Amino acid sequence: MTATHPPRLTHVATLVAHPDHPFIDDAHAARVATILPQAGAPDWLAPGVAVDLPFAGAGRDARKLADAARALIAPAQIDVIVQPLAHRRKALFLADMDSTMIGQECIDELAGELGLREHVAAITERAMRGEIAFEPALRERVGLLRGLPATIVDDVIARRITLMSGGATLLRVMRRHGVYTALVSGGFTVFTGPISERLGLHEHPSHTLLMENGAFSGAVAEPILGQQAKLDALRELRATRGVDPREVMAVGDGANDLAMLGEAGLGVAYRAKPAVAAAAAARVDWSDLTALLYAQGYRSSDLAA
Repeated sequence: MTATHPPRLTHVATLVAHPDHPFIDDAHAARVATILPQAGAPDWLAPGVAVDLPFAGAGRDARKLADAARALIAPAQIDVIVQPLAHRRKALFLADMDSTMIGQECIDELAGELGLREHVAAITERAMRGEIAFEPALRERVGLLRGLPATIVDDVIARRITLMSGGATLLRVMRRHGVYTALVSGGFTVFTGPISERLGLHEHPSHTLLMENGAFSGAVAEPILGQQAKLDALRELRATRGVDPREVMAVGDGANDLAMLGEAGLGVAYRAKPAVAAAAAARVDWSDLTALLYAQGYRSSDLAA
């Protein structure tokens, strides 16, 4: 009689709901398991919020499986992230700031102080969608800030800037597990500094707004940190810290994040522009940023500790 061996479970599909609405149940897990090759038993990371479905996925297209799983359980607002089990826990984390770690675009909020918010926000939206080049769009928007007193920044942060839900927990858990974290932003140091301090990131490469007599001059220090610069930052951090390429996680929402997301071991499009969501290896549309912890196999007990 020939012995049978259980399948080697090499991949995992993680289903995640927003923690404020913990509604994932066994039926959702069972439905997704029907399209996963030789799926193993579900492993609940957080009741109602996150469940792992391991499976024998060698040679499978992870993104296509995730898309198929989402379609299968639609219209349920459940994110599905599919990836190899190996190197699932990350050692290096890079994040965009605007509309990713915070809920706003800082340059739009500054423009609002001059009555130009709608005009600038329209340019920002086109740049983030990849419809226009990031670098000239940034210079154009910064030029409109000429004469705005620099002292307004603290007030804008206090009144207008909010941290994205789950971000503080995400950074706290990853730091506690020895992960090196960086805010890699196309925004400005006057914002990335305070935001990084609040969240506890290790560094925050970004742009410097130039000043004249205590006001913004309408120019930004070169070079512009566009898509290539974000990619270079990831590669440099990975090399200097000796991190396996598979143990890098990056998250962002705009077209200038695409190269960084593509280079990461797991690149996550977070509530992203359509072209970015379509291109990234993983996408989170419904949950908050704690989804990035569940994607790494952390449990609700890890988040609460």
